[in-house]
Amino acid sequence: MTKNDSPPTKSTALLQEEGRQLLTRLYSVLRALKLYPLENSAVQQALDDLHDLVSKLTLEEGSVELRVVGDFFFFNETRLRLDLSNYSTFGSFAQTVTGHGVGAIEVLQGIDRAEWAPFLSLLLRDPGDQDPFTAFMDRMAGAPILHLQVIPSSEVKEPELEEETLDAAKRTYAQSVNLAKEAFTDFRMGKAVNVRKVKRAVQGIVDQVLADETSMITMTTLRDYDEYTFTHSVNVCIFSVLIGERLGLTKLQLYELGLGALFHDLGKSRIDHEIINKPGGLDDEEWFELQQHPTEGLLSLFHFHGFPDMPYRQMLMAYEHHMRVDLAGYPKNRRPRRPTLFSRIVAVADSFDAGTSIRSYQYQPNPPDLVLAEMRDNPRRGQDPLLVKALINATGVYPIGTLVILDSMEMAVVCGVSKDPDNLHKPTVKVISDSLGVPLAEPVSLDLAATDSETGAPPRTIIKTTDPEKYGVKVSDYLV
Repeated sequence: MTKNDSPPTKSTALLQEEGRQLLTRLYSVLRALKLYPLENSAVQQALDDLHDLVSKLTLEEGSVELRVVGDFFFFNETRLRLDLSNYSTFGSFAQTVTGHGVGAIEVLQGIDRAEWAPFLSLLLRDPGDQDPFTAFMDRMAGAPILHLQVIPSSEVKEPELEEETLDAAKRTYAQSVNLAKEAFTDFRMGKAVNVRKVKRAVQGIVDQVLADETSMITMTTLRDYDEYTFTHSVNVCIFSVLIGERLGLTKLQLYELGLGALFHDLGKSRIDHEIINKPGGLDDEEWFELQQHPTEGLLSLFHFHGFPDMPYRQMLMAYEHHMRVDLAGYPKNRRPRRPTLFSRIVAVADSFDAGTSIRSYQYQPNPPDLVLAEMRDNPRRGQDPLLVKALINATGVYPIGTLVILDSMEMAVVCGVSKDPDNLHKPTVKVISDSLGVPLAEPVSLDLAATDSETGAPPRTIIKTTDPEKYGVKVSDYLV
């Protein structure tokens, strides 16, 4: 085939649609096989639908690969964006596949319809406890399956965080903090805020998160007490976009969400700075004034110039992010209401970043894993449990930047999150000291989700988290 005869490149939208259709039909067959015998008409129809689609795709592409990396699916190298309605469905399918140690399924051209039922029936079997991938391959070898191939999860990895990606994240983060500072300062001084520049900053954050979310999570470890107001706003923007991405929001929706997250605390610019920066607790009168900042934020955005349309979503995010799902927070409401999805996302992001940061009245931040556990397990925190779970899926049980003690008594800094939902408590770490606490000349990277080929045991396990200040450790030095 000459260059001029090459088939036209498919659009991203078409690849996304084909990938979602493939996932839907695979899931439909699995569900039908769970409920009915093979001869049932519902099973046969589901098999027909799946085979018709795959035959078309393999005829066009030569082969089709479906790869599972943690919560994400890749269809022929295109990362699929899933919406909220099928988030749990495809998550269940991912667990079924990875439970057998399978990380990718490749379908070759010429597949016969009769190959699907035995292959998918194998996926429905109990994987067992010992070496599930080897057991799965042994069963496949004894079945009439010629045009389906599987790749173990251990060989399906996300790309390593490259230096240029980290540099790009640093630039994006630094520019965003500077623009947030400029916007908040201009607003407080009564100057016009350059909304266009702020929007570009938010777009940069969204694009960077979509390109490499690990690099942007890493940036949130750059805590700066003197710049807390601005770094907090940018961090809440990053964590909100991470949650929104997990829920399958479109890129445009992520921009809207990120812009509201960046401005969520704008109302604090109208509150007395002595109250905002007061060390220790507030008296009743000061606490009442602080509780006005969501309302002030709504009113401030109402009068903002530079938006082509009234920023209703951003106004609601500013107004509702302290309400809690049971409305036990503030501002108080006279009528029943439910905070919007975007407001609930910002509330989770705000609560997590605030709990893990040094503030005027919080000299010792809480370990990130304990903050997440409190948000997840304590209903009095008033967080949406689905959104907290989405955040944990993005950050892991031990978020990037957490200082941990290993069972070897070595200290380590968490630097990466396992993409396997079953291994969120087994991150990648950089060991920074020996068992006596003596710093290592060069940190050693360890994937705690990996296992020894002979013993089947992980290289280390985490026994607890600890406070970096206690040991004089600045975690960002090992990450950025």
